[in-house]
Amino acid sequence: MIRVLLCDDHRVVREGLKQILADAGDIEVAGECADGPEALRQAGIQAIDMVLLDIALPVQDGLEVLRLLKQRTPRLPVLMLSTYPEKQYAMRCYRLGASAYLNKSADADLLLLAIRKVAAGGMYVSPGMAEAMAADVGRHAGKLAHETLSQREYQVFEAIAAGRSVGEIARDLAISPNTVSTYRARILEKTGAHNDVGIALYAVQHQLIQL
Repeated sequence: MIRVLLCDDHRVVREGLKQILADAGDIEVAGECADGPEALRQAGIQAIDMVLLDIALPVQDGLEVLRLLKQRTPRLPVLMLSTYPEKQYAMRCYRLGASAYLNKSADADLLLLAIRKVAAGGMYVSPGMAEAMAADVGRHAGKLAHETLSQREYQVFEAIAAGRSVGEIARDLAISPNTVSTYRARILEKTGAHNDVGIALYAVQHQLIQL
């Protein structure tokens, strides 16, 4: 049996996934949780073969949880689930160590295929993302500016693009306003923007946010 830890903050989603996995016959949910800290705790004590992890989580977002999981248990496979399109987050997930990225609208058969492949030590990458990853190989000098941002820089970048103030960002990310300003300065330098409006325009131009 493939033992899975399921982390999603929506109970309805968890129940639906549990039913799909139960019907498979060779997969069981060994644990479930609704936030990042609990996922990290359970991953450290549960006998599991992989983690199904949502990106949009309370307390700690799924990308941060993924980063910490790979630090603590680098050989534990993680399959990321999201409502976001691949072009927005998949590449970041793979770079952080994810073994698969699936949209929650994916067919059940595709989910099961990805789980089995990941549990066997492989990776699941969609054809479209495989092309994008292939094009990215050896293209470091030609990366888009937002692709060079660190995880925390990208969080601040998204918040600025969404119109959040330094104080709001500091509160939401539990960091100091000075730290936010430091990240903002790095973002301005990397994107070539001159101010917060420029950051927002960059995000819109690259379809990273929607107006």
